[in-house]
Amino acid sequence: MYIGDYLGRRQIYSPDKLAIIDAGKMPVLELTFRQMNERADRLANWLRDVAGVQKGDRVAILARDGVEHLDLFYACAKLGAIHTPFNWRLHWRELADLIELTTPRALLFSDDFKPAVEQIQLTLAYSPFAIDHFLHLEGPGLPCSHDYQSTLDQSPRRPVACETLGEEDIACLLFTGGTTGLPKGAMVSHRMICWNVLNTVIHDLQHDDVYVNVFPLFHAGGLFTYLSSQVIFGNTTVLTRQFDPAQVLDLIQRHQATVFAAVPTMYQMLTTAPNWESADLSRLRFCTSGGAPLPVPLVEKYTAEKGIRFKQGFGMTEFGPGLFALPPEDAIRKAGSIGRPNYFVDVRVVDEENRPLGPDQPGELLLKGPSRSSGYWNNPEASAAVLDADGWFHTGDMARYDAEWYFYIVDRKKDMFISGGENVYPAEIEAALYKHPAVHMCAVVGVPDPKWGEVGKAFVVLKPGAVATADELLAHMAAHLARYKTPKSVEFRSELPLSGMGKILRRELR
Repeated sequence: MYIGDYLGRRQIYSPDKLAIIDAGKMPVLELTFRQMNERADRLANWLRDVAGVQKGDRVAILARDGVEHLDLFYACAKLGAIHTPFNWRLHWRELADLIELTTPRALLFSDDFKPAVEQIQLTLAYSPFAIDHFLHLEGPGLPCSHDYQSTLDQSPRRPVACETLGEEDIACLLFTGGTTGLPKGAMVSHRMICWNVLNTVIHDLQHDDVYVNVFPLFHAGGLFTYLSSQVIFGNTTVLTRQFDPAQVLDLIQRHQATVFAAVPTMYQMLTTAPNWESADLSRLRFCTSGGAPLPVPLVEKYTAEKGIRFKQGFGMTEFGPGLFALPPEDAIRKAGSIGRPNYFVDVRVVDEENRPLGPDQPGELLLKGPSRSSGYWNNPEASAAVLDADGWFHTGDMARYDAEWYFYIVDRKKDMFISGGENVYPAEIEAALYKHPAVHMCAVVGVPDPKWGEVGKAFVVLKPGAVATADELLAHMAAHLARYKTPKSVEFRSELPLSGMGKILRRELR
């Protein structure tokens, strides 16, 4: 069955081609497509025979980047199960909520997150749902967990496939930051994956490309932007455990990478690495930047010092993820643009009445095409809210396009800001702030930051007679939120600016 059995099909065509270099392992782990397929088969057999995983069941992973993410993704695809990677930056309470939302049959976790898993187990003890099987990636781990490598070694390597799997079946849940608290799980179908590969190949990839991945594998950027296309194309991908500028420069040079992608913050950090001046990046055909506009001085520095050609792009978890691409020759001429739509993506900019707008008229960006996700997991209201009767997906982003059909993001209809490539939603932070007994009114906005692009700043009005310090409120938020969501500063106000309808005027705070 070719749907879902991506590695089984690739093994037929190029069994001995180098598939994955896991540079986060000591020693570095190199695997061919035959070896990757064998690992996925072994894990799929264990999930089915021991954990009882069937078509449509969820299997979760909480771990930093490594080949185990791919083992699980491709094992789930073989079974028709749903790969469910969790953002390890989340607070354990947030993770426990997502586990109750998705009810996975098994959880794979790495040693870094053993304390979080212990807390989650205690929490789930009082819940009607409990995870039955745990796989610890580095050893025996918790008393109720299995050792991952031993599990692979002892499981049969017989081929696994789900003959009833279709292109509309869900392959993966990827979580987007929630504007009302709990992140939403975008349902990624096999159809969506394949159309994104086609868009990616048309615009970017060639046979024998070597790609270094620095994006988290719980992100669409890490799992799908280039990596899934590399597997289907039979190309080599280098994995890093986490972003280390000096290591990344070394990996690009050592493995003669031809494709690299990162967010602007990462590109800035690479230029300050101790091996920046000596790094040979001459084999790179191009670098892709996304997540925020790439500053022109940075483009010029890479071009002058390393001869790099930059592509800039725009994507989102729920669609693509690849949507727009700005070619290298336009990086400076069209600075700030996200480029033109990918081949199989239809776009429209509309006013508040959903009427199409012409060039240089800002409006909401709408999308249509076969690389759209299938809605949000167990959230039909949110799914219906983003899709209109004509099948257009409403992004919530305000955009415009020029006379040459180059698009620009001009504002966010939502209040989201991006910090270090991560989407951050103020409403979620404010909900945590309001749990503090001294807080009367609050608002969080994104403010510029030289390292992260944007960070949160909280404006707070205290209740009459109440006392609280900025450090106290920051500590309170840190106890309820992931670190990247926690604001870096708090400013106390006697009042917040309000509209005539009583809404806080965030634009004035910004």
